[in-house]
Amino acid sequence: MTTTVLNDLTPTSLWQHFAMLCETPRPSWHEAAVMTRITEWADRHGLAYTQDEAGNLLIKKPATPGHDNAPTVALQAHVDMVAEVEAYAAHDFTRDAIWPRVVDGWLMATDTTLGADNGIGVAAALAALEEPGLTHGPLEVLLTVAEEVSLVGAARLAPGWLSADYLLNLDTEEAGDVCIGCAGGTNVALDEAMATAPLPPHEGILTIEIGGLAGGHSGMDIHTGRASANRLMARLLAGLAEEQALRLMAIEGGRMDNAITRRVVVQLAMAHERIEAARQTAQQLGDALRGELIDEDQGLTVNARADAPGPGANTAVTAEASAAIIELLAGLPYGVDAMSAEAPGTVETSNNIGILSLEHGRLTAQLMVRSLVDQQRDRLAERIAGQMREAGFAPTRSAGYPGWAPDAGSALLARFKRVHEATIGQAPRVVVLHAGLECGLIGAKYPQMEMISFGPTIRGAHSPAERVEIESVAPFYTLLQNTLADLAAVKPAQGVSS
Repeated sequence: MTTTVLNDLTPTSLWQHFAMLCETPRPSWHEAAVMTRITEWADRHGLAYTQDEAGNLLIKKPATPGHDNAPTVALQAHVDMVAEVEAYAAHDFTRDAIWPRVVDGWLMATDTTLGADNGIGVAAALAALEEPGLTHGPLEVLLTVAEEVSLVGAARLAPGWLSADYLLNLDTEEAGDVCIGCAGGTNVALDEAMATAPLPPHEGILTIEIGGLAGGHSGMDIHTGRASANRLMARLLAGLAEEQALRLMAIEGGRMDNAITRRVVVQLAMAHERIEAARQTAQQLGDALRGELIDEDQGLTVNARADAPGPGANTAVTAEASAAIIELLAGLPYGVDAMSAEAPGTVETSNNIGILSLEHGRLTAQLMVRSLVDQQRDRLAERIAGQMREAGFAPTRSAGYPGWAPDAGSALLARFKRVHEATIGQAPRVVVLHAGLECGLIGAKYPQMEMISFGPTIRGAHSPAERVEIESVAPFYTLLQNTLADLAAVKPAQGVSS
C-alpha cells in the first residue's frame, strides 16, 4: 500500500479516510472514482446521499437522539486536488496513487502535491459522520468537485439542495485561525493562432529552461515575493530580444492558473552563428535574476543549450509576432496589485501568470486575478485584457466568482471563538484570506446561511512542497467535534446567540 506511513497516525478514522484519498486519483475533472469510493462507504454505513448534475455529493445523517431540533450544520470540503509534479518525476494524476511520507513532523508526498488541500477537510468530515459518541444535530456533508479550477462545483451547486442553517468550511490552512471572508477571482485568457514560417537551413534552435523555484498558492503565497518562472522567462526573453530578433518555437510554462509557476521551457529559432552568444547571454541574465530572489527561490536554475531540429517539419512564429508576444509577456503585471485598507496586512488584489503555452503556432495563456473587492478584481482584469488588446491579441474573460464578505458580528463566529478557546486554550485569530473559498459562491445561493472556515496547518499548497503539520490535525478534528457538540445544544428559538 502507498499509505502504510499513515497507519500509526491519530485520529485513526480521519487518517484512514485520507489514506483512501491518497490511493484514489482525484485531480480536478477526474473525481468520479473517489466519489464512487465515498458513496460505497456511505452505503455501508447506512447514510443517505444524493449527487447533483455537477457531480457534487451531499451526505446526510440524522441528529443524535434528543437533538433533532438543533440547527442543521453542513460540513463542506472539496475532493479534487492540484496536480503538480517535479520536472524529473513521472506521475499520471489520473491513474497513479499519491505516496505520502513523514518528514520532520510533516506529512508530504513524494515528488507531487499531497492533496491535503482539501483532502484533510474531506477526511475530517467523513470521520465525523462515523465518530462514535459524537453529539450533533442534523448533519449534512457537502463534498464539491472542480474547486481548484475556478470553483466550478460550487458555482454549479444545485439550488435549494442544502437545508443547513450553518456551514463549516474545512479548507483553511493555518491552525489557530478562523476565516470569515475571502477573495473572489476571475480568469483572463488567450487562445490565438500565430503567424508561423518554416526554419530555413541557416537557423538552429536554442532551448532555455528556468526551474528550481519554490512556487506555491497564487493567493496565499502571492505576497511572499516568490518568483514566477513565467515572469522571469518573459524578462529574460525581453533582454535577449534587445540584442537580436527572436523567433519563438515553443513555450511550456505552468500547469494551473492558481499555482505560482515553478518551471518554464522555451525554444527559440535563430541564426546558427548567434546561438552561442545568446546562450551565454541567457546564462548571465539568469545569474543576474538570482540576485533579486528571496531565500525560498535560491534554487533557481537557468539552463540554455543548442538543440538540433527534430524530425519532420519545423516551424517558428514569425519575428514580428514573436516580438509582440515577448513585449506583451514582459509588460504583464504579476503579484500584489494592492493591499487591503479594510484588513491590514492582507492582500486585496493580485494577478498570477499561471499558464503559458506555445505549440504548433498556437499561443494560450491563463491568468488568475483575485481580489477581496469584486470591483477591483474586475478593474485589474480589464486592465490586463486592455494591454492584450492594445498588443493585437483577443483576450477572453471568465465570469469569475464572488468574494465572501466578512461578517465580524456573526453569532456563529462568537460561539466558535468560545469553543476554540475552551478546546485549544486560546481564542482564534480572525482572518480574511486572499484565496478563493467556496463560501462566497455557496453564500450567494444560500444568503441566510452563516459560515466560518478553519483547518489544520498546511504549507506549500499547489506545489510538490505541499505538507500538513501532523500535530495540528488532531486538535483540528477535536475542535470540529466540539463545535458540532456545542451547536447541537442550541435550542430552536435560541439560534446561535452569543
